[in-house]
Amino acid sequence: MPSSSILPTTHRQSSIGTEGQLESRTYQYDCLVFIGRFQPVHHGHVAVMEEALRVARQVIVLVGSAWQARSLRNPFTFDERTRMIRSCFEDSANMRLEIVPLLDALYNDDVWVRDVQRKVRDIARPQANRMPRIALIGANRHDSSTQSSYYLSLFPQWESVAVPLHEGMAASRIREVIFTERARAEDWLDNEGRELLPASVAEHLRSFLDETSWQGLVEERRLLEQYRAAWSDAPYPPLFITVNAVVVQSGHVLLTTRRAAPGKGLYALPGGFVQPQERLLDACLRELKERVRLKVPEPVLRGSLRGQRMFDAPHRSWRGRTLAEAFYFALRPEQQLPRLRSSGKESEEQARWVALADLEPDTLFEDHFFIIQNFLGLHAGPAAF
Repeated sequence: MPSSSILPTTHRQSSIGTEGQLESRTYQYDCLVFIGRFQPVHHGHVAVMEEALRVARQVIVLVGSAWQARSLRNPFTFDERTRMIRSCFEDSANMRLEIVPLLDALYNDDVWVRDVQRKVRDIARPQANRMPRIALIGANRHDSSTQSSYYLSLFPQWESVAVPLHEGMAASRIREVIFTERARAEDWLDNEGRELLPASVAEHLRSFLDETSWQGLVEERRLLEQYRAAWSDAPYPPLFITVNAVVVQSGHVLLTTRRAAPGKGLYALPGGFVQPQERLLDACLRELKERVRLKVPEPVLRGSLRGQRMFDAPHRSWRGRTLAEAFYFALRPEQQLPRLRSSGKESEEQARWVALADLEPDTLFEDHFFIIQNFLGLHAGPAAF
């Protein structure tokens, strides 16, 4: 994050006071931008927004990881997080808060930066005879190696405002407790959670314990703990290598449907783990043959290979550090899409061709939307983007 201090220049805005009288309010910034995932909202987040509202006429809150499928890392939807944020403020403050979705672009910083710049440009209110004074605001972590600090460094055209970090405020810690046994989660919300969460957010989380989405995430947590236990005696943290196939023909991409947790019901790219004696491309071709029985000869697939890339975002997989080598196959357009498994309805649900226009981030497992996006240049679909 670029370092700067709050300059003495101020801007005045007239507003209606509590008794209906016109009052003049002095602000040091026209617009402050706060970027976060808010999974969930805690007192540290609220403190940053309160400071932003104190010194800026307008505050834009960009909510990251919008419209991604629920997971242990991203359990709450954009709408749910918006309600959490607004529940922490009075109506007068909410009128000055603009809460906007921000889709991740895991493997293209330029796309992400462009999205942030455009949103701020379109939302920041123009000022008479001058450009609005805009800055980024966030907690001062004193660590330029963190992902948040790295992202903030991508906007040198804006000033920055640092708010003291609330020690012990970590959304990951909250998620670890919420997605355990219900009794433990309820007890935590009634006791320790009061120190970390605004009361309205705690109430939202209590209500979430009654939803089927919470039950599904608890099941994923159990699977994750079993997975970690199986590797607990390893001398080093395990590092996994997988392959994925991005097979495209005539405006369709080949996907499978996950039939078990994690990610039950989500689309996924065909793929799997690499066997000890395999080369990466050979592993990918084997997975296409075994998992989906794609009726395309191997020489044709090899001749259709148009690109490959390693995808290595640290949090891309629920199982831990997992690298994925993806291969992009562009098959020649035909009126008929290649056949897949032909053994009945159950198999048809396992693998299918999906129109590119129907792809949305919240329908795909882990980072598979972004892998497809990397090769095809897709844009996210929801109109709110």
